[in-house]
Amino acid sequence: MKVVQLLAIVLGVYFGLVVAFEFFVVIMGNRQAARGVQRGESWLVITTTDADESTDTVVAGVESGGHLYVAANHWPRSWYSRAAKNPDVELTRAGERMPHRAVPVTGEERVRIAQAYDLPWVIRLLTGFPPRSFLRLDPR
Repeated sequence: MKVVQLLAIVLGVYFGLVVAFEFFVVIMGNRQAARGVQRGESWLVITTTDADESTDTVVAGVESGGHLYVAANHWPRSWYSRAAKNPDVELTRAGERMPHRAVPVTGEERVRIAQAYDLPWVIRLLTGFPPRSFLRLDPR
């Protein structure tokens, strides 16, 4: 019985750590969005829409093969769901806001970008090992 209790405590602490880390990421993302993404930063602001509301989310982008990609690497991933449902998004990068089309990445392209977008195991541990989903952002 003590093993079960110990396991429950360890899992509870781990869950709390993941929630705290994700909360910190959301707070930092909101601060970054309020400040604005500066030139030379790899951060992007992606504006997604649903029924009648648009939402700005700060994400990190990676360029590979002449394309720009973003990944849903954390559990707060509502921005990804909105972009998948309504792929017409706006992207603010280096002070410029431009329309883009969000295209889900699959197959060989997904394997290639997953390798280019590799995260240290510590980050994967802190984020609770969420499924990784990628979008290619094509200019419209």
